[in-house]
Amino acid sequence: MATQENAQENAMSKASSWVQNTKDYFEDLQKEMRLVTWPSRKQVIATTTVVVASVFLFAAYFAVVDQLFARGVTKIFEISTK
Repeated sequence: MATQENAQENAMSKASSWVQNTKDYFEDLQKEMRLVTWPSRKQVIATTTVVVASVFLFAAYFAVVDQLFARGVTKIFEISTK
């Protein structure tokens, strides 16, 4: 009977410990988020523009490279099948 009571106490202790740890985590999270230096709207727009432009430039570059490789492979197949 004593072991069953100890097991129940241990389970309750773990449950309350988990609740307290979760509460502490969110309190610490709030404190840290207050210390964050957020970028200005102008900075966000500028960096977003750079990222979007970079994505389009890389897409165009890879499209050209893909076309060149496709033509090269096609030429190799044409030569090898003659």
